[in-house]
Amino acid sequence: MAVTFSLGTAAPDKAPRPLPLRDISIQYGTALLTVALVAAPLLPVLYQSFLDGALYDSGQQLTLGNFRRLFGLDGFGLVVWNTLVFAGLTTVISQVLGTLAALLFGRTDMPGARLFGELFLWPIYLSALVLSFGWYTVYGPAGYLTLLAQEWLGGAPWDLYTLSGMALIAGASQAPVAYIYCMASASITDPSLEEAARIAGAGTLRTVSRITLPLLMPAIAYSAVLNFTVGLELLAIPLVFGDPAGITVLTTFLYNNGVASARPDHGLVATAALLMLAVVCVLVWLQGRFLGNTRRFVTLGGKATRPRPFRLGRLRWPLFAASLAYIGLTVAAPIGALILRAFTSLLSPMVAIGEVLTLGNFTSMLEYPVYMRSIWNSLLISAIGGVLATGLVALIATIVLRSEFRWRGGLNYMALFPRAVPGVVAGIGFFYAFALMPGFGGIRNTIWVLILAFTMHYIPVGLGAVAPMLMQMSPDLDRAARVQGADWWTATRRVVFPLMRPALVACLTILFITFFKEYTTAIFLFAPGSEVIGTTLLQAWTQGEVGLVSALAAVQILVIATCVALARAVFGVRLHG
Repeated sequence: MAVTFSLGTAAPDKAPRPLPLRDISIQYGTALLTVALVAAPLLPVLYQSFLDGALYDSGQQLTLGNFRRLFGLDGFGLVVWNTLVFAGLTTVISQVLGTLAALLFGRTDMPGARLFGELFLWPIYLSALVLSFGWYTVYGPAGYLTLLAQEWLGGAPWDLYTLSGMALIAGASQAPVAYIYCMASASITDPSLEEAARIAGAGTLRTVSRITLPLLMPAIAYSAVLNFTVGLELLAIPLVFGDPAGITVLTTFLYNNGVASARPDHGLVATAALLMLAVVCVLVWLQGRFLGNTRRFVTLGGKATRPRPFRLGRLRWPLFAASLAYIGLTVAAPIGALILRAFTSLLSPMVAIGEVLTLGNFTSMLEYPVYMRSIWNSLLISAIGGVLATGLVALIATIVLRSEFRWRGGLNYMALFPRAVPGVVAGIGFFYAFALMPGFGGIRNTIWVLILAFTMHYIPVGLGAVAPMLMQMSPDLDRAARVQGADWWTATRRVVFPLMRPALVACLTILFITFFKEYTTAIFLFAPGSEVIGTTLLQAWTQGEVGLVSALAAVQILVIATCVALARAVFGVRLHG
């Protein structure tokens, strides 16, 4: 997910002292490592888009032919149109659902509002791939509720194999993003404005429409751009529901012409990836414009008080029932049905559950080495990669915010740039990068290349967990250590890092979960022996192994649920805050 702030840079002292060699080595080393991680996948994609052959072959020549072929390709205009329509519908649905949820669960006296808010967030913890399989299990052609609807109504009133059906799944999955932004904005809104409207005689609906919603516009606009960006990058939902119906978007175009093709057209793939990167960069720039143009919406000043909840009156229980139905149909049903399918040989309303209960799916999963290896690899990548990425993020944040490093502004920009790099582009770029560097062939087909790719892609996510706390810490704390003769690294290691421990735990937890569910980057990089859960899920799905897919997805859900529960219970970490 994208970072919502700029780190800024630390103000240098009036008379900076010469830095010890150790400080210089750490600061420049961190900066060079960050530049290498970010540039490594992007430059090869740019280079390949101008070559008439694969960049790892000999005899290539520079050309603009790939661009002409891409834009002249039959059906490519339809691919672009499908992508824009899918992303646009996803954005509309997610914004409407997320904004309504923020108002209903965060600003009213509806019973169970807090519990509903927690459950509403669950789709953001899981990968879109797992959610797609869950929706298929419930609402697919042979889905549980689809069969019930056919028996009771003569047919199902939904069709997920359309652009609107795909957007419904994606919108419900991305609605938590809008919810989080709107909740954060609503929590710091000056309640006196709403109180003034009430005193003037405005009712709940008029106050919400004239006061509350206009004040939420920056959050709504920013999260809308973010959800549109995510809609452009989504692979799982178009792959599961769009491909069988002949609906191609840009991500599935890259997948089908790259990974799934017996003879990949590298020039075409790189050019399409470059096009996607350019579009997303523009959208990220637009996000920055929204973030920097919100001063006219500022209402919080001086002492803040919690806004008084809106009273729903007779609508409390009808809205409670509507919320219960929504959570049940879009969160509980897909996740629950997927888990239940893992413990059955068949899930159908025509067959009693007791007759088909089995552990056979898990037994089969244990018998196939690739499944167990993918689970083990995912855990290793998440644990090792999470620790290494957290360390890198901590160094970047402290250098940018608490040092006199000359290039800290450039390091800040470079560290945040991966938020503009879609996962499929990062995967393609690292594939080309390792093809160009034969000296790194030893790690090309190992989990280490996945750790590098995941780390690069999610540096901004880690900074989102660490930087806010660091910006709230007074510089006097580490400055006192410097006055006593400590160098920058000693002050950082002895003072700053210990005080950052809660933020570092949050960062590690978030990165562990994010690495564990990641699949879009991995599908271009994994090899036999380096499979992760996401890539194995895709392979099993294409082979029609629905039971094994459900069992493996249930393992992923269990691990992520355990991490979320531990983070909250033991460390007091709220992963969405």
